[in-house]
Amino acid sequence: QVQLVESGGGLVQAGGSLKLSCAASGRTFSTYAMGWFRQAPGKEREMIAGISASGSRTYYADSVKGRFTISRTNANNTVSLQMNSLKPEDTAVYYCAADSDRVYPTSRQASEYDYWGQGTQVTVSS
Repeated sequence: QVQLVESGGGLVQAGGSLKLSCAASGRTFSTYAMGWFRQAPGKEREMIAGISASGSRTYYADSVKGRFTISRTNANNTVSLQMNSLKPEDTAVYYCAADSDRVYPTSRQASEYDYWGQGTQVTVSS
């Protein structure tokens, strides 16, 4: 079992920055891949970033590449998402998720991630 709790969402102006954090508990954190997803109203949940169990490998969706950075600190059981140059189209509920069956974030499908946080709202005003 893995429990995930996100924090750090909020309202920011376009061009601004936010940092999301996700605290994990339960199973040994350094043994599974993590991902950040987002879901905007009326849209499907999409994977925007992933990181391997050790932190050595990362994945970014084209929509956030160069603006967002995923990182993890296994000693503190946390994964973070630094979001810079935010755009109004980044407005969504953001979720961290754990893929407890994989070491690398090879799956982009939400259905492959078996543990989820509660979500945190990010709103970017124009």
